[in-house]
Amino acid sequence: MSRFSQLPSNELFKALESAASKDTLPDTMTLLDAVRFNAEGLLPAIAQQHDTKEVLMMAWMNREALEETLATHRVCYYSRSRKKLWRKGESSGQQQHLKSAALDCDGDTLLLEVEQTGPACHTGRRSCFYLSLNDKQAHINSEPLIDPAELYGNQ
Repeated sequence: MSRFSQLPSNELFKALESAASKDTLPDTMTLLDAVRFNAEGLLPAIAQQHDTKEVLMMAWMNREALEETLATHRVCYYSRSRKKLWRKGESSGQQQHLKSAALDCDGDTLLLEVEQTGPACHTGRRSCFYLSLNDKQAHINSEPLIDPAELYGNQ
């Protein structure tokens, strides 16, 4: 048993700040108990293409979605609009397969390195971050790879 498993969950991430890599870290379930989900029980999750490091999207996970993702390596999010689990690609076929997952230093944001199949964005673009901003004007920095009507079959 590690020294971290004895800590209250609100102190765990603070204690990890000074942990040496050789320390025996807490198991995953202990860490998940300490994750700082928001008032709705959700955690922001940033999906990044594992090999190019391109940021693809940000979505939300509840604990169930996070546990499923870690167990199956197929990324599962929580849909706030549908109020249910959403397995990326279940309607479009554009899945994300987990390569690695990392919590930030506060335990309140998750970074997922994924293998993305096709576009990540519901607009048919590779990335959801296609609207670039500067101090004067916005512009679209990428075109859709696939027509959204093809992705979703005019649902």
